[in-house]
Amino acid sequence: MSPAASPTLLTLLQAWPAAPAGPAPTESADALVKDAVRHGLAGFVEHALARAHWPLPEDAQALLRRESLSGAARGMRVRALLSRSVEALAAVGVVPVLLKGYGLSRRLYPEPLQRATTDVDLLVARDRVLCSVHALEGLGLTTKPGDADRDDTHHVELTGPAGLVELHYRALAGYGQALEGDALVARAEDAELDGQRVRFLCAEDEAVYLALHASNHLLQRLAWLFDLKLLALARPMLDWDVVVTRAKQTGLPHLVWYAWDAARRLLDAPVPERVLQALAPPVWQRALATRLFSGPRLLDAELARNKPAWVAAKLALAPRARPMVRYALRRLRGLRR
Repeated sequence: MSPAASPTLLTLLQAWPAAPAGPAPTESADALVKDAVRHGLAGFVEHALARAHWPLPEDAQALLRRESLSGAARGMRVRALLSRSVEALAAVGVVPVLLKGYGLSRRLYPEPLQRATTDVDLLVARDRVLCSVHALEGLGLTTKPGDADRDDTHHVELTGPAGLVELHYRALAGYGQALEGDALVARAEDAELDGQRVRFLCAEDEAVYLALHASNHLLQRLAWLFDLKLLALARPMLDWDVVVTRAKQTGLPHLVWYAWDAARRLLDAPVPERVLQALAPPVWQRALATRLFSGPRLLDAELARNKPAWVAAKLALAPRARPMVRYALRRLRGLRR
């Protein structure tokens, strides 16, 4: 582990919802604050430290407090855009599925603003994309040009002074493959968020989707693994057999394994061993993933800071080599142009 990283963040996340045992760690408090910010958990770490009665030195505590408040302010801005977006879509008869972000943290975290969020992610049926885009453009958002027929795209980006909305018609596009969204929309559950009608993925689909999203980004933010742990804790009746089935139906079961294995190995997420066995990639990929996704490496977010290593890891961990190679070549041609 590099001198810039501290294992304290992993200790806090692994122990939750219990308080970590023993006295407060003696390693650098500044490193803990840096890790908390890097992994989008400054607000949660401030809460967890107070609950554990682990005081920080005055300067580090003040810095953590500033970062927590700054993250909360950004979260409130995103929440305002989410509310306006849901209202605009309701006007055209669309109730979106909320992916990740404020809707997730509202259901899983002690306080919704404890987890960093930077944009609004909405999923709608493909045949409702056009009317949804027009409704969101009415908020002063501008559509970023894109090609919805490519297998490496999965959403329409709309940006403006209020922030960024990603309007998904696919749940995910990664490793040269795509996960279409219509089946997820059909299984989504009706809900309410701050008095507005919304929808959330059913628990089993969310267990698969969050894992796919985390692995698509090579697990470089520990908040994504902590989301999985909190989801499993919040849904003790989760049907893991359905999770396995849905994961295999995506054609990307290895990606689901990478995330849930790391969540269990590093954070004690309560995922059954039989589930991991059913989704496991070949032995050599399991060994590589364990090495790449070790606690020290994830704390440092090594792959996020090394583009060649990122590309190599993606190629090596891909469930199917051919689609990933096609995707990589297409991206390379695009960069050359």
